Amino acid sequence: MQKRLRLRDSDSFQAVRHNGRALLHPLLVLSWAPNGLEYSRFGFSVGRRIGKAVKRNQVKRWMRESVRLRIKNAEIAAGWDVVLVARHPAREATFADVDQAIGLLLRRAGLAGGLS
Repeated sequence: MQKRLRLRDSDSFQAVRHNGRALLHPLLVLSWAPNGLEYSRFGFSVGRRIGKAVKRNQVKRWMRESVRLRIKNAEIAAGWDVVLVARHPAREATFADVDQAIGLLLRRAGLAGGLS
């Protein structure tokens, strides 16, 4: 994913979490807030509850790949900061499960179907 499309510092994550809205899914939490830019930016968080480093990195790669494919296909609306946080059941999930959860959350948030 391009550098300009990533949220990296904790202040950005906190701003989205505190100033935006959130939706829950058994596998993920999606938080979003407007960013005033012509593109959307994404941050991913996978805590230690998910498992050891190998599993955490795998879940984070799955989340990034799901979002990357949606950006490539122009399926995500522009102008938003989005943070995805993995929940405990994500440790037992597959890529298809994570991808489906992200698609559902983006649609429920009204962020799917736009141009990015």
